[in-house]
Amino acid sequence: MRILVVSASKHEATAEIADAIAQELAALGHTTRHEPAQSADIGDAEVVVLGSAVYMSRWMAHAREFAERHAGELAVLPTWVFSVGLAGAEADEPTTVEPKVVAAVDPVGTATFPGRIEPELLNLRERSVTRLVRAPQGDLRDWDAVRAFARRIDAECTEHLAPGESR
Repeated sequence: MRILVVSASKHEATAEIADAIAQELAALGHTTRHEPAQSADIGDAEVVVLGSAVYMSRWMAHAREFAERHAGELAVLPTWVFSVGLAGAEADEPTTVEPKVVAAVDPVGTATFPGRIEPELLNLRERSVTRLVRAPQGDLRDWDAVRAFARRIDAECTEHLAPGESR
């Protein structure tokens, strides 16, 4: 299957998760491409995986705009979404995907991953917020969970193939 992985990332942690998802799906035999949300086009994709970093409990504007811009296409394509929150602070939520995005996309599945906080990459406001919520610093991304999410996408895509249809 042709799978488009789209991500919105401010400090690259979410983009790196999207890369890992695309790589795992490619290793499972899919044709994948990963593009940033602000310039992504669905093209000939048969499946879409859309992810965003979460700031102040909101998806990044580029991811929300992608979902709105392609709502018609995403409503008919199998679509999975993932969120990457403050390293540990928001990961306990079952999903931090905004209701407006969920309504537009109607995802097959969702995932929320903890992220990475490197204070030297943050601006003053971001450092203040992370201190205020006592978010743990460091890289808390769970690569096994990320790869498991990709394998779940693969399994569900394979399950929905018509008899005789190939990836």
